[in-house]
Amino acid sequence: MGRRRHKRTAYSEHSYWQSYSDMMAALLLIFILIIAITLMIYRQKTMDLDVTREELSFASEELENARIDLENYRQEIEASNKELEESKKELEDSYAMLQEAYDKVALTSEELAAAYLEIDRANLEIQAANQELANTKSELQDIVGIRTDIIGELQSKFNNSSMSVDPQNGSITFSADVLFSVNSTSLNSASRETLREVIPMYLGVLLQDNYREYIAEIIIEGHTDTNGGYQHNMQLSAGRAQSVAKFCMDTDNGLSEEEVGKLQSVLTVNGRASSDPIYKEGTTEVDMAASRRVEIKFRLKEDEMIQKIAEVLGGM
Repeated sequence: MGRRRHKRTAYSEHSYWQSYSDMMAALLLIFILIIAITLMIYRQKTMDLDVTREELSFASEELENARIDLENYRQEIEASNKELEESKKELEDSYAMLQEAYDKVALTSEELAAAYLEIDRANLEIQAANQELANTKSELQDIVGIRTDIIGELQSKFNNSSMSVDPQNGSITFSADVLFSVNSTSLNSASRETLREVIPMYLGVLLQDNYREYIAEIIIEGHTDTNGGYQHNMQLSAGRAQSVAKFCMDTDNGLSEEEVGKLQSVLTVNGRASSDPIYKEGTTEVDMAASRRVEIKFRLKEDEMIQKIAEVLGGM
């Protein structure tokens, strides 16, 4: 019994340490497993870290590239903004130019409308001027035709008379040898009959109402030949012209009182002495008999006509 008890105790102790060693072995194994696992985890983590680093490096490169791209984009945006500002400025300038052009077009339209009005006004003035010109032309034709009409009527009156009317100026000429004695200023009896026949016909035409307003002067001029002195010839020519004028102003010699009154307002009497002699045709020799004469002629209101023409032309 003692041996069994001793063996059993020894066996029991041996069993305790064995369990302890088994436990330690198990712990060691666990520790080794933990280390192995830890190493595996570490290795895995290291590999993951390397991968992460590579990814981080790649990401950093991408980030840098992105930053560079962003900077480029920023520069492009700035450039675009600058171009946009320039475009905006150009657009504003274009708008201003367009507005100015529009204003000019509007102004031009107003000017064009004003020009059309001016043209219409000018056309009306031209029409009025043309009408006035036509009226003036008619008046001028009337004025120009007055002398022709007067001369024509005078020639008609003297158609059957021994006296003739100058076709150029409408004057009539009396020979001084017929009217007066030598160096005399008194009308002879024979000349009075001639004057009574001629004067009413000639002056009656000039004093008509339709010609009266155009007559500036009725002129009676005495002329002598070239013999004798100037003073004598002047007195002689003036005296003979005065004698004819006095005869004309006498109502017993053919003119009515009304005609005499009209004659007084336009009559001019001149003595020309020998200042306007008549020459023999085709020569320079004085025709002494023809130079001794008394002329009756008329002058139209040429100055008034010219002034009227100038006024009409000046007003156009």
